[in-house]
Amino acid sequence: MEKTVQRICADQIQNFATLPGGILIDLRSKADYETGHIDRALHANGSTLEKLIVQLPKNTPLLFYCYHGQASLIQGKMFLDFGFMEVYSLNGGYHGWSHVYCKSQLKIWLEEHGFSQVNSVLPNGMTPLMHASRQGNIPIVADLLLSGAQLDQKNSDGNQALWFACYSEQLDLMDLLIAGGIDLDHRNDNGSTCLMYAASSGKDAVVKKLLKAGASVDLRNLDDFTALDMASTLECLNLLRRS
Repeated sequence: MEKTVQRICADQIQNFATLPGGILIDLRSKADYETGHIDRALHANGSTLEKLIVQLPKNTPLLFYCYHGQASLIQGKMFLDFGFMEVYSLNGGYHGWSHVYCKSQLKIWLEEHGFSQVNSVLPNGMTPLMHASRQGNIPIVADLLLSGAQLDQKNSDGNQALWFACYSEQLDLMDLLIAGGIDLDHRNDNGSTCLMYAASSGKDAVVKKLLKAGASVDLRNLDDFTALDMASTLECLNLLRRS
């Protein structure tokens, strides 16, 4: 009888974790894996998978997951063809798992930091998205965006979440907010943009990221200064002059 890839649901992952020597394998891109993955999962691409086929004992239990559950079935079937005896695929992939588990993890994080829901606002205007961005907490920012966090909310100083991502100097986190459509040229109550803040703080990598994303160098704050006027390092100055 031909062996088939066994399908399991998100709530059965803990059962798989009890299997002696079982290995959980994330088939998504490296960038998505680093943004967030299931606990104890190993990331594997083409060359890594080839090594696993050669190096692992054929009785090693394997659980594959991808984005939605299709690629993991295909990859699991290949391992079966190479003689592996116990191969599983996660139904719904990481997307399905995150729908079940990331929401509960996000709820715990929200409660720990004094927020009742995704778009709660503290007395100082701080929102969950701003707070997580200030922490540099990429997985929570990703979960907040998936859960409908508003990008245009402002704190009591008129700053949005991108300002706090620039503060934490988390470039990957900035990418998430920018890809989500946050306003690059939003001005706070002093008329300052994120580019002005980054230039005045000497955050060269942040300045470079903002410029590449299309942030304006021509805007002026309430004191009539541009980001170029406020550059505090030679690198920031050169980056702004070249833009």
